[in-house]
Amino acid sequence: MSDKAKAVLQRLHTDFPFFAKHCCKIRPKNGDNQPFVLNSVQKRLDDLIQHQLETTGKVRIVILKARQQGLSTYCSAWIYWRLRQEKAKKGLVIAHSGESVRTLFKMYHRLHSEMPEFLRPSTKYASARELHFDQLDTGLKVDTASGHGVARGETINYAHLSEAGKWNPAFAADNFNALMQAIPSGEETGKGTAIFVESTANGMSGTFYDLWQGAVAGKNGFYPFFSPWFESEYREPVPDDFERTYEEEDLVERYGLDDGQLCFRRLIISQQGIDNFEQEYPSNAEEAFKASGRPVFDPVEVHQQLAKAKPLLYQMAVDTDIPVKHSRGELLVYIERDEKESYTIGADVAMGLMNGDYSVAQVLDSKRRQVAVWRGHIQPDAYALVLKRLGVFYNNALIAPEANNHGILTAVELSKNLKYTNVFKHVVEGQTKDRATTNIGFRTTHVTKPLIIDRLRSELRQDTIEINDPTTLKEMLSYIVTDSGGFEAQAKCFDDCVMSLAIANHLLVAGAWKPVRFDEDCYFDPL
Repeated sequence: MSDKAKAVLQRLHTDFPFFAKHCCKIRPKNGDNQPFVLNSVQKRLDDLIQHQLETTGKVRIVILKARQQGLSTYCSAWIYWRLRQEKAKKGLVIAHSGESVRTLFKMYHRLHSEMPEFLRPSTKYASARELHFDQLDTGLKVDTASGHGVARGETINYAHLSEAGKWNPAFAADNFNALMQAIPSGEETGKGTAIFVESTANGMSGTFYDLWQGAVAGKNGFYPFFSPWFESEYREPVPDDFERTYEEEDLVERYGLDDGQLCFRRLIISQQGIDNFEQEYPSNAEEAFKASGRPVFDPVEVHQQLAKAKPLLYQMAVDTDIPVKHSRGELLVYIERDEKESYTIGADVAMGLMNGDYSVAQVLDSKRRQVAVWRGHIQPDAYALVLKRLGVFYNNALIAPEANNHGILTAVELSKNLKYTNVFKHVVEGQTKDRATTNIGFRTTHVTKPLIIDRLRSELRQDTIEINDPTTLKEMLSYIVTDSGGFEAQAKCFDDCVMSLAIANHLLVAGAWKPVRFDEDCYFDPL
């Protein structure tokens, strides 16, 4: 072999863009297979990977992307490039759906089958989801993130987590943590390993969102990589009578867009709407996440609360009449109890199923500061005892359980059987003109729900409420406006913290600014 041939072979092992151009074939949107020449977005990602390898010895990248920029193709080809030249290594690709699994595996199969013969590893078997290079004892497996147990007991060297923002929320965190445990991360053991987590945005909550935020903050070892839509060749023909709007002039000034890009933007917005455009074709990371899910609460205002939130002081168990500090207690305390303060507790009630919604009690003081949060799975009647203990502990606090569905039992148990005297009650006019009946607890209806949510939005906007609990704030980010104009949690997310906080805040805003004592003949109606 000549020196020139040796140099070329060495470069194929060390220079991925060179290897991709001369050895990899990809299938574009139209046309036959063609050499994989990196575009500008892929080149920028490659530069970041090289920088991270040089500085840390491993690759940890979280990719927030616009649609169809070839970043999944890059990750697939890069992992194949590494696997085909190393012994006893394992690669794992996890996608959000079976269709995506098939698409990604076809890409690997194409890379392998189109590889020049002298560079193609010997394959012992290739199933519908697995490649195994027998002489290298190296393999690649493709699977879905649709259940528990992904990669448990495995040792993985290269991982590509595709469309992680669309993974089933019920399993996403568990699967991601299992994968992180399966990939060596030590200074020596983790050397050369790589994890690519890529996705379009899908709401301001969940594992992918948290991973992105941690990467931006420099707290989790991942490097953030964002690719705006206009970095790709998205353009449409420009009509002769084209004129820019004021908004488009601003985009030109901010991002240097040309008229062809503006015409593409107009076309997609006319077909899909502005919210879908910003989610699928974001100009910046904040726009991508803000557009996803149409959040009820302003994400900027929520993040401001997160930035200034008080740290957790300690946890308490409410298993006895007097709550006690306990490292695994359900009560999270952010502000010390003040014997001279008056408190209000808003409570959301769930069935008590371990894999279902949570029961949540939010404790606010008279200054509308979130003092503490109780969150757990408990049956409605037992939850009433927890609420009574919380109420007594917080200076005979006014307690407003949500009296819908299972909450009716909690409210009745708390007031009638446990005889807690400071339960919120409201008056409902009866069918007889001169009679009125007393309802125990707060009933959420099509009238009261928008009222209490709008009041919470107003307090957040005016910065007159202090929210310290991260779980509550994350729920606020995933609390969305539906197509019909209603309010609810994003699919497979929770809103228990939001509703209980809204109830507590509503009672304070509506008039309970000072302690109110209740007995059987006393009513308080903040509506």
